[in-house]
Amino acid sequence: MTGAAGGIGRACAERLAAAGLHVHLADVDAEGLAEAAAATGGRAHLVDLTDEAAAAALPGEVDVLVNNAGVQYVAPVPEFPPAEFRRMHALMVHAPFLLARRVLPYMYGRGWGRIVNISSVHGLRASAYKSAYVSAKHALEGLSKVIAVEAAGRGVTSNCVSPGYVRTPLVERQIAELARAHRISREEVTEQVLLARSPLGRLVDAADVAETAAWLCGPHTAAVTGASLTVDGGWTAT
Repeated sequence: MTGAAGGIGRACAERLAAAGLHVHLADVDAEGLAEAAAATGGRAHLVDLTDEAAAAALPGEVDVLVNNAGVQYVAPVPEFPPAEFRRMHALMVHAPFLLARRVLPYMYGRGWGRIVNISSVHGLRASAYKSAYVSAKHALEGLSKVIAVEAAGRGVTSNCVSPGYVRTPLVERQIAELARAHRISREEVTEQVLLARSPLGRLVDAADVAETAAWLCGPHTAAVTGASLTVDGGWTAT
């Protein structure tokens, strides 16, 4: 489980631990990681996933891989820092590739495995000012499908869970950034930008995403692969 120190990652780790899995937790947030490990009984790995060698050294003998780590940066394309663009792709595309590359031989050998990629509605749709995030999530969706095709018939599935706006620290920071970019209040950002297309009319709970991820990890989902399950309150239906 990457990005396990808080938000969706921690919710997924806690849900999978409750189902009886021993979880490996990876994050750069030492304090949050320690708390998550204590809460789940899992093993903490303090690691920067943009470091290729560090990412490739994480445990490979796992039955379930959940790629969740992500960051956000909001700016128009002409003002978007190239270094930040590269960093976000390293974290949200290259690291999931490295981790899948590491765990797949073990999963193939066992004839069973589950890869769950926490994508986003922005892996399916675009929004202004998010060139790195949107392009990275689109790439993650494509990577997930390629793995699904390659792993078909070998007992391994690969799917995306694509949440809408979830109330997490990342989204709270995004609200503040969008408020500055649009020159409106945080409340107006939530209502007029984030939830403008949401029939549900509220931010998604991290627990909803975790339940979907856990469902994909069960034995009953052997034929569910190459899919992208939206947990967005109807955002992509509008």
